[in-house]
Amino acid sequence: MLSACIALTSCESFLDREPVAEVGSGDYFKDETSLLTYTNGFLQKYTPGVEDLGYGDGYSDIVATKQSFTFLTNASWTPDLQSGWSIGDWTPIYNINYFLAHMREAQGLSEEVYAHYEGTARFWRAWQYFEKVKTFGAVPWYDAPIDPEDMAALYKPRDSREYVMDRVLEDLDFACEHCYDSGAWINSAQINRYIALAYKSRVCLFEGTYRKYHSVDPSTGKPWEDTQASERFLRAAAEAAYELMQAGIYSIVNNPANVRTQYRKLFTEEAIDRTEIIWAREMSVGMTTFHDLTWRYTSGSYGQRWSLDQDFVKTYLNLDGSRHTATGEEFAREVENRDYRLGQSIITPGYEKLVGGTATPTPPDFTVTLTGYQIIKYNIDDKNYESAKVSYNSLPIIRYAEVLLNYAEAKAELNEFGDEVWNATIRPLRERAGVRGDRPSSADPFLQTYYGIDDCDLLEIRRERAIELLLEGRRYDDLMRWHLGEKLNKQWYGIYVPALDTPYDLNGDGTNDVCFTKGEAGNEPGVSYIQVGGSSLYSLENDTSGRLLYSVGRNFEEKRYLRPVPQTALNINPDLGQNHYWK
Repeated sequence: MLSACIALTSCESFLDREPVAEVGSGDYFKDETSLLTYTNGFLQKYTPGVEDLGYGDGYSDIVATKQSFTFLTNASWTPDLQSGWSIGDWTPIYNINYFLAHMREAQGLSEEVYAHYEGTARFWRAWQYFEKVKTFGAVPWYDAPIDPEDMAALYKPRDSREYVMDRVLEDLDFACEHCYDSGAWINSAQINRYIALAYKSRVCLFEGTYRKYHSVDPSTGKPWEDTQASERFLRAAAEAAYELMQAGIYSIVNNPANVRTQYRKLFTEEAIDRTEIIWAREMSVGMTTFHDLTWRYTSGSYGQRWSLDQDFVKTYLNLDGSRHTATGEEFAREVENRDYRLGQSIITPGYEKLVGGTATPTPPDFTVTLTGYQIIKYNIDDKNYESAKVSYNSLPIIRYAEVLLNYAEAKAELNEFGDEVWNATIRPLRERAGVRGDRPSSADPFLQTYYGIDDCDLLEIRRERAIELLLEGRRYDDLMRWHLGEKLNKQWYGIYVPALDTPYDLNGDGTNDVCFTKGEAGNEPGVSYIQVGGSSLYSLENDTSGRLLYSVGRNFEEKRYLRPVPQTALNINPDLGQNHYWK
């Protein structure tokens, strides 16, 4: 392990040199060890971090936060305010292309070994370009390191989104065919064939549905040139997911005896459960690698106060598989007999955490939650971790559950969905959460209104995707590809408040916890008094009763499906051109 750390540190230093070419490839690429060390540098620098893996949904429609990123809250956003096109933003692609250009200088290796490392690098190039396409749409494609004297390459215009995404697919196809798929490569952080297949299913589902639900390319404002591309990408998504499913390497963790805890355990343990987790950001007490998620989710001082929105909470089914259509329920009744993922994602009656080493019943805390639906999915249930940034739980990057959802959605979009696909994908996810897994025969009117589509299977897949992948960073991308960005402007709703100036017991332990008032705070011990109306954060739906209302002013509009090309980049290279809706 120490040797691996030294190798990673060495490669990170190597990758930080700009330009990398000054190091001299002949001095570096000598054998397989040098290839491994260099690609380990990609892992070290480019693997997503806690910001992407633990609170990505904080900027979506289903999770309320006290703040949002300025791209959405600033109604006057302009290309002058946009970043993301600096040398540092393009250095990863240069590093990857440099490796691809020189890796065969390593001597005495078999073609299989060369192909694996090429596949690894091409995986990372696809990763980098996909992130750029999601952000800016059309971008210049480079598949070789740029010579500082090559003015044509340095100042080339952007390639079309369609061209770039075809190249991304080619890279992923190569990685899926050639990356190692056995031995130590499977139970380590190394990129392997199964990670590539899972990621390919994610990328291709995104692009296939994006082309379907966006009638025009937002980079150009014109219809897509390749009218068959949506189906082509969707089929590639389904085929990649199905190949991984057929490999039999992964499965859904499901022990009926642990139905109330097994979903959340995937996100709160130091050890990675590789039954289901395909790739993770590994944490270790022994190696002192930590993150700060428990602190962020429980810290009033941090200030974001992530909380679920009640419209989303409504989508969790009852345990018998029926839709939860009741309204006007107090919190304890509302969350009773629901999909067990709800109680593993937020505080519900019966939740305990260690306080001074003692298991203590704990209700939602309105200094931490905005809506009353207080998130615990990633939390370590010990108050000691709420004031320290030393969370030790490893964070999944890709889970087998997502692969099943990708397959289900791609097949449904291709009009190839039936009982066989349902039983292989949605049913096991629901049954793992204690929910009866039968396929519904009619569409849910609430979901029809929310998503603006009528297809029953697609609606159930979208329901399942939002619940299963909650806070794993997928929701914002889902809204973008489904052309539902306007949902980011929605009103957020909290728990139902029957009356003002009446204390309520939120967790059923016989002690009142919270009281909502327009007047002076009361003095009942243990009760938090929350001001509503006036200049407070909150109001009530019916003034003196109803759901809590909370909102942050966000300004999503059609042009915000893409960011503008930064003005700093256009000043240097006007031939890049601006995205259509930002001109």
